[in-house]
Amino acid sequence: MTPQEYCQDKAAKSGSSFYYAFLFLPPARRQAITALYAFCREVDDVVDECTDSSLARIKLAWWRTQVDALFENRAEHLVMKALMPCLEPFDITRERLLAIIDGMEMDLDQTRYLDWPALETYCWHVAGVVGELSASIFGYQDAATLQYASKLGLAFQLTNIIRDVGDDARRGRIYLPISDLQKFGVRAADILNGNYSEQFCELMAFEAARARTLYAEAIAALPDQDQRAQRPGLMMAAIYYALLGEIEHEQWQVLHQRISLTPMRKFWLAWKNFVGAGSGVIRQIKRANQTI
Repeated sequence: MTPQEYCQDKAAKSGSSFYYAFLFLPPARRQAITALYAFCREVDDVVDECTDSSLARIKLAWWRTQVDALFENRAEHLVMKALMPCLEPFDITRERLLAIIDGMEMDLDQTRYLDWPALETYCWHVAGVVGELSASIFGYQDAATLQYASKLGLAFQLTNIIRDVGDDARRGRIYLPISDLQKFGVRAADILNGNYSEQFCELMAFEAARARTLYAEAIAALPDQDQRAQRPGLMMAAIYYALLGEIEHEQWQVLHQRISLTPMRKFWLAWKNFVGAGSGVIRQIKRANQTI
């Protein structure tokens, strides 16, 4: 199996919404973003699959050595070999790859976050910096596009947190800020026991509003001249924004199930926004923000 085939297989098996946006990229950019995604999956799997935190730390430390090896032209792992030819053309930096690993390690250090600024820092490490790397791969002319991409990454991650509240709690993690839980009178035990109280629904509506604000801020930061190049990110935004709407439609029933969109719907949303250069989701988010 070649490095590219390994990464492609990793991305395809994940079932992630990101995969649908990759399909529409030119070969070189598609290979680069697929390799980046495979790297993110590898280090994320370390934390998700290792029940022994000491072993997880050892594995993450090994991945740090692989990042060093990558930039010293002696990559070993297939994912790093796939990334090697992408470094210079797409401005993939050591600092950003290490920041992703830092984010994964945060999951080993803490399971709760006091307030939104603390959670926002975590979200940047595991998603905002990925957005910046992705924007570099997609291509941009205006540096403000990196701000758009980082903010969009935060929106994606908060959407994931909303979707996975129940699953995460069963893994011993509650990402929703403690200050928000206290504000709405929701206890950790309520989440673990699957208590769909009125207070819980109000809390989820509050978090969804915060996510929608992040989407709107991201769209506002995207320079017009880079909109076409950033189509893949906008295609993902269409999928994630629709997922957020679906969760609300299901009345925040996320404690006992994982709400998702069908593969066909994801593909349709991606295709629609590919053809329209992302204009569809941009209009949708702007309209929604006017009513917030």
